[in-house]
Amino acid sequence: MLHASRRWRSERRSIGLVPTMGALHAGHLSLVELARRENDVVVVSVFVNPIQFGPGEDFARYPRDPDRDARLLGEGEVDAIYEPRTELMYPPGASTRVHVGGIAEPLEGKARPGHFEGVATVVTKLLAAVEPDRAYFGQKDAQQVAVVKRLVRDLDLGVEIRVGPIVREEDGLALSSRNVYLDPAERKAAASLSDALRDAARAYAAGERDPVRLRAVLVARLRAEPLADLEYAELVDAATFEKPGTLAVIAARIGKTRLIDNHDLSIPLPG
Repeated sequence: MLHASRRWRSERRSIGLVPTMGALHAGHLSLVELARRENDVVVVSVFVNPIQFGPGEDFARYPRDPDRDARLLGEGEVDAIYEPRTELMYPPGASTRVHVGGIAEPLEGKARPGHFEGVATVVTKLLAAVEPDRAYFGQKDAQQVAVVKRLVRDLDLGVEIRVGPIVREEDGLALSSRNVYLDPAERKAAASLSDALRDAARAYAAGERDPVRLRAVLVARLRAEPLADLEYAELVDAATFEKPGTLAVIAARIGKTRLIDNHDLSIPLPG
């Protein structure tokens, strides 16, 4: 991968990297399209990163469909698929981890200890292997975006982090590889996350600015859904993840499936 990347660089071609864990959907492909518009070469990495999954999480059953992924990426005119083996990424005895403090500690960091350390480590390794000019991440994982931006800034990695908007289903559900876990009743209930964000955005548009009241709007809609088990609902600053802010972030379990979503309340949510 590095040999290919340096050859492209010697030809003065710009490189865009889209890191994924496979099980691709329209959200991933929108990032590929953005990278295609902004770079001469597009690389998509496909790697289900074991060290960002905690005990009891879904690493073993995480959706994997490499043939379908390759077909979709071929249709997207991707120049290279980087699909490293786990033993290459983490050879025996590998113990180094990249720790991003502060911004990585609340919310997802608290709910999934070690998760962002795993994310920061694999992102650092992917950036080292590809040496892209730009790397592309989805807004759905808003805290991950903030962590990666902090990582790149603090370590002077010289990569531009580009963020693509959330791609949603017709009823508002944010696209996620984990949506395949939902049965029909759970799939219907999962729309409560985007419904809650929409309710809060409407309250904000009507003039409500009290973060306590806006949070109460989020919580009320989610607690009205019997299949939703709310984990957190907060209003934070998008760059620092400190409270308060206008970015509404939600995590909830629908049945056994953990879903996250977010929206900046200062922007109307369609629907």
